[in-house]
Amino acid sequence: MPAPEVPRQRPLYGQFPTALRFSVRDQTRNRLAGLLLVLFVPVWYLVMDALASGETLDFKLYATGEVLHVDGGRLTLISAGLNSVTMIAGFVVFDAVRKALAFDRRLVFAGYRQSTLIGAKSLAVALVAAAIALYTALAILFFWRPTAGGWFAVFAGFTVIALTYGALGLVLGVLVKRDLEGFFLIIMGGLMDTFLQNPLGNPLANKPVLQWFPSFGPMQFAAGGAFGHTALWGHLALGLAWAAGLGLLGLLIFRIRTRVRTRSVGRAW
Repeated sequence: MPAPEVPRQRPLYGQFPTALRFSVRDQTRNRLAGLLLVLFVPVWYLVMDALASGETLDFKLYATGEVLHVDGGRLTLISAGLNSVTMIAGFVVFDAVRKALAFDRRLVFAGYRQSTLIGAKSLAVALVAAAIALYTALAILFFWRPTAGGWFAVFAGFTVIALTYGALGLVLGVLVKRDLEGFFLIIMGGLMDTFLQNPLGNPLANKPVLQWFPSFGPMQFAAGGAFGHTALWGHLALGLAWAAGLGLLGLLIFRIRTRVRTRSVGRAW
């Protein structure tokens, strides 16, 4: 496959839209991820709902200390949605960033500022993550109809975990050279992370150690809003902190990997 043509250098005000278009295009052209989103998510919901429906579970809200008695099937739908979002968002961003890294170096060499590319990639990750979270949250309505506030809490939790694993995909995309390692880390990391938050499959799900996992904040916020009618904004912020930390790490490594070390090009920032 021939390398994509590097666009001619544009004025600074025209660089960002072009860079954003390339970033969004790279992240939305993954057909396998699209099939996983459209087909896997509903099937995964169907399987999890069939296995866990009718069970009653105790779920602890750490912000208030309250223990909720919840329907296991509905709680499992939330954890299944979180699991789906982690895999798909991480996979999409990792695949796009890894494949485009050499092209991004060429853009910098052609005169594109690294700050412009970083801003475009950040916005593209946020847009794609929000779209994946929205579809996954809408798909849950075929199996369970929470209140409007409860559904918003689920959607917000899905969005934050999508941002977090999108940021992880960015980190792996600029660090890992082959697909297998990146896919393994994303799939296994997301599976273990979200699985441990559900007391149906993990007897230790209400233990304090889980507060150190990326999905803890989104899971607490989603369950608190859907079952306890409580907006745990601090836990949502905790999830955003994970996303911001991983995102900054990935963008820092991206800046280093795309730096042009020639005087003729000038400073990249």
